[in-house]
Amino acid sequence: MINHGITTGALFFCVGMIYERTHSRELDSAAGLGRFMPVYVSFLAFFSLSSLAFPGTNSFVGEFLILVGGFANNKIVAAFAIPGAVLAAAYMFRMLQRVVWGRPVNPDHSGLIDLNLREMATLAPLLFFVFWIGLSPAPFLRVMHVSVTHLIEQVGNASGGAAVSVAKLMIP
Repeated sequence: MINHGITTGALFFCVGMIYERTHSRELDSAAGLGRFMPVYVSFLAFFSLSSLAFPGTNSFVGEFLILVGGFANNKIVAAFAIPGAVLAAAYMFRMLQRVVWGRPVNPDHSGLIDLNLREMATLAPLLFFVFWIGLSPAPFLRVMHVSVTHLIEQVGNASGGAAVSVAKLMIP
């Protein structure tokens, strides 16, 4: 949930920043911004990669733990998560392709200015957490360890002991 809040919040910030410049939320209005707003597109790309759980980002850690736990408990149910991940990657890559390299409907993006210092200062801490959690998740997992252990014990008791051991899923 922490990862989702960081990544999705950052993507909403990115949408808001481009809306303030184009006054549109249509993807066609943002097509081809890579040539005019390279800093914006860089932030958008990192947050999009995080959203589709690219290795080294915060969302990868969460998705990996979910899939490992899911496959350990029920392979059939967990297998239904795979098409969702593939579809998420497809629409995120398609969005990035259109925003960065797409042919703009209104080719007069030359008046758009890239991110200012305030906007970069807003996005930079979120980007920091994307990579900190993605590359070193142990401190965050340790904080959650006691509550997750308790939750899994409760689920295990309710389901007759079918819950997976936390030790297999989390870094102590």
